[in-house]
This record gives sequence, structure tokens and C-alpha cells, in this order.
Amino acid sequence: MKLKGLMFVAIGALAAQSAWAANVSVTDAWARATMPGQKVSGAYMQLQSDVDARLIGASSPAVPRVEVHEMKMDGDVMRMREVQSVDLPKGKTVSLEPGGFHIMLMNLSKPIAAGDVIPLTLVVESGGKRQNVEVKAEARSPMGGGTMQHHHH
Repeated sequence: MKLKGLMFVAIGALAAQSAWAANVSVTDAWARATMPGQKVSGAYMQLQSDVDARLIGASSPAVPRVEVHEMKMDGDVMRMREVQSVDLPKGKTVSLEPGGFHIMLMNLSKPIAAGDVIPLTLVVESGGKRQNVEVKAEARSPMGGGTMQHHHH
């Protein structure tokens, strides 16, 4: 049922795009489940565009504040900062993943449980035009599943 629903979302998103729009595919979208009292989480996915484009923002009706962030080493210290955009070069897969570019889910009002689905709207710009790409990220447990803790490199 979930896979079928995701296919309909993807097909609907493609059908809604006009001729100028980039064809942006999103695969393996997931969010990190949280512990009670934890106010932030991350969402991760693989993005690919059929034209040069940029991810310039994200939002969610389920999360008060959503930002695009990058983690990278600054000398011996891992630093995280908000970025204005993430380049999506034509035909290349861009990974939003722990320890790199990712979507920050902030000011959470309640924990995200494993299995919850977080709706996200990605804002992609190509050729001077903006489009929304709807994504459903399923929450995965922070323990196991091969995931990496958010604060590690």
C-alpha cells in the first residue's frame, strides 16, 4: 500500500509539472525518528534532475521550521550551517545524507516515531523558475538501520 501511494504521488507530481519544469526524481526519502523532548531531526534522500537545477528551500505542514543545512569539517571541527541552495547538476544524483547536505526539521512539537511519514515540499529552481516537489519521508529509528548519528562525521 505505501509503495503504491508513493508511486501515485510521484506520477501526480510529474503530471502537474509544466513544460519548463525540471524533472526532479526523489528516492530513498527518510527522516530520523526522535526521542521524547528532542526538538530537531533530519530528513535525507537522493535527488536527481534532468536539467541543471538547485534545491533552494523546503517546508512541511508537520514541522514548524524546515531548513536546508550542510555539515562539513572546518579544521578539526564538524560545523553545521544553513545553506541558500544545493546544486542539482543535470543527470547527477545528489545525496542529502547524515554528515553532508540534509534537511533540518526544527522546533518539533512532538517526537517523530519510527514509521511516521513526514510530508515535505522541496522548492527547486531551474531556468529562473521555481517548482515544488512533494516528498513523503518515512521515519526510521535512530538505532540500527545503518544510520549515522547526526553529530558524527
